[in-house]
Amino acid sequence: MMIKLLEKLPSEQCAKLIHRVVNGVCGQSGPRRTEYGERWSLTEWVELMNALSSFIRFAVGNGCSDQEIQELLSDLDTSHAEAVLQCVRSRFAEIRHALVDRTNGISSIQLQDFNWQLKLALSSDKLSALNNPLLNLSLDLKENGIQRTVNIEMNKEELHTLISALEAANKVVLQLK
Repeated sequence: MMIKLLEKLPSEQCAKLIHRVVNGVCGQSGPRRTEYGERWSLTEWVELMNALSSFIRFAVGNGCSDQEIQELLSDLDTSHAEAVLQCVRSRFAEIRHALVDRTNGISSIQLQDFNWQLKLALSSDKLSALNNPLLNLSLDLKENGIQRTVNIEMNKEELHTLISALEAANKVVLQLK
């Protein structure tokens, strides 16, 4: 269960992250990886964000009770599971409204614009990370008429992984034509 990655975050910071994920589910600005430092690799971050978003949509979309949510989160430690539960419960109506709005229309995501910037990490708690080039990629997306920005910071290996995934996706698209 990818939600288990949430335990890399101290429990006192968990509620803030979950509320930011709910913001993203509701079409507002979601969490940014840069705000959470180097806790997760790019792959872990994407998997965690997808897992949390999917979980929230599932729990609210199916009208899960507190007990059902707790059972679904049984792999998480108690404090992290409680933070997820409290956030889902406190924003249940808002999430439900956002999900209903999306199911009434055709969901589509369009890339509106992108911007990239290369920078050099000049300080780090790890000596090996010094002089490490980082790419800041900012994507302006429009989903169902709602504009949002996704910011991603990648090192060289993560950038190569992204490029490989995009090339593979392009091959699939070309085969479908």
